[in-house]
Amino acid sequence: MKLNKTSQLLLVSAASLGLAGLMTACSTLTVDFVFVTSAKAAGTNNYGEVDVFEVNSESGQMRQIPTSPFPSGGRNPVAEAVSSDNTNLYVVNQDDNSIVQFIIGNDGKLYPQNTTNTPGIFPLGVAVSGTNLFVVDLYQPLPTCSTAAPCSGSIASFSITPSSTNPPSDALGSPIANGDLDYLPLCLTGYTHSSSTSTWSCTGTESHVIVPTAMTALKSGGFVYVSAYDSSVTPSVGYVFGFANSGGTLSPANVGGPTRAGVHPSGVTGDPTSSYLYVTDFVSGNVVAFSISSGDLSALSGSPFPAGNQPSSIVVDPTYPFAYVANEEDSSVTAYSTSNGALTQVGTYSSGLQPVAIGIDPSTNHFLYTANYLGAAASGSVSGWELSSSAGTLLVSQKSPYTANAFPTAVAAIPHNSPASSSSK
Repeated sequence: MKLNKTSQLLLVSAASLGLAGLMTACSTLTVDFVFVTSAKAAGTNNYGEVDVFEVNSESGQMRQIPTSPFPSGGRNPVAEAVSSDNTNLYVVNQDDNSIVQFIIGNDGKLYPQNTTNTPGIFPLGVAVSGTNLFVVDLYQPLPTCSTAAPCSGSIASFSITPSSTNPPSDALGSPIANGDLDYLPLCLTGYTHSSSTSTWSCTGTESHVIVPTAMTALKSGGFVYVSAYDSSVTPSVGYVFGFANSGGTLSPANVGGPTRAGVHPSGVTGDPTSSYLYVTDFVSGNVVAFSISSGDLSALSGSPFPAGNQPSSIVVDPTYPFAYVANEEDSSVTAYSTSNGALTQVGTYSSGLQPVAIGIDPSTNHFLYTANYLGAAASGSVSGWELSSSAGTLLVSQKSPYTANAFPTAVAAIPHNSPASSSSK
């Protein structure tokens, strides 16, 4: 996307604004910046918005930075991820089939740079691993696919080209080709590989509609997983699709087909060691857990583990042996201790209304937050807690919950002046 004059001015002023913001952040003991996408249309373009919160290192209190919120660059933002170097934010706008790249200033402010279209239709999930970005689309890019005639979803990958500019602008390249395709379909019947075109395609005829719900990339970078369900049967049947990642080129991790995962998966994440995978089941109210071996999944003993009603998303603490699940219907968070992948409940805590995304601060791994889709006075909210590093229990952060724009959908975060990872639905 060619920058307009306003964007050019923003880019030129990014360094000076970032320096001023850095002084402000230091004076307020900022430990992280948290980015919360909101789907309610705003402005003349009906774009969604991105609220930017700073997290206080002592109290965990969150407050929006000056000039927040920022336009999401498209309609209905539903997912987001940060680059591996924590300098860029990628926001997925579902109704525009687009990914918008923002430079993140030292003050947490967002500066739009580029817009890239996704190969498929209605993107809903995104993940970053190293110099690759992965996106999952609700429908494959086929002429016959539409809301009136739905088809199964697909996954695609993009290369991230690091920039030497200051601040760095890590732009997305073209979708990485899979033979004569730039995507991989979600195949219930398994996969067939064409040696002539180096293309993976579905084995036989796909008569069922596979609906993707979320995705994650393992910390090791070797595999990407998509949670989904078969909408053609009643009750629906949940699955996890695994893909091996080699420099952004994807291939099915299990050529025979996906792995069963409950009834209606809603969120998926791996643990810090890339040894275990967790999938929340929205309908059954539990967490399905797997061990990972060379990308293949095996159900853990004791799985599934009980959660609240309508669990929507899950996060695993990168440092401490705990995991946390956001429960939409209960407006709560369930806390677990982890041991060899198994989950043991340690408590349940009230959140704002209908939490749809959950994250842990990437600087200290000590503060937890949820994006709550419904809030008071037609606005959304963000709930915050301080977690006990010894017990995994949660203590409400000062002045929580915090006001956000209406209908928040996803969270991502970067540390303030220290490297770490992000989290999103």
